[in-house]
Amino acid sequence: MESGKTPVIDKNKCDGCGLCITVCSCNSLVLKGDTAVYIKKDCSNCTRWCNNCEMVCPCNAISCPFEIIVED
Repeated sequence: MESGKTPVIDKNKCDGCGLCITVCSCNSLVLKGDTAVYIKKDCSNCTRWCNNCEMVCPCNAISCPFEIIVED
């Protein structure tokens, strides 16, 4: 995944529940204190653009700034 294309976590909204970590298939998420964060050295692993972390977040603290385009 290109730099700047990883999901963004709003630290003010994140309650640290950890659901996003359990669905992250590339292990790029960890809890630091009460907030989920992406490990910089592992961000390159986030290549599937699965949006699972965004979909499971009950606080809407994660947004994926990339767009998936399906071509015919």
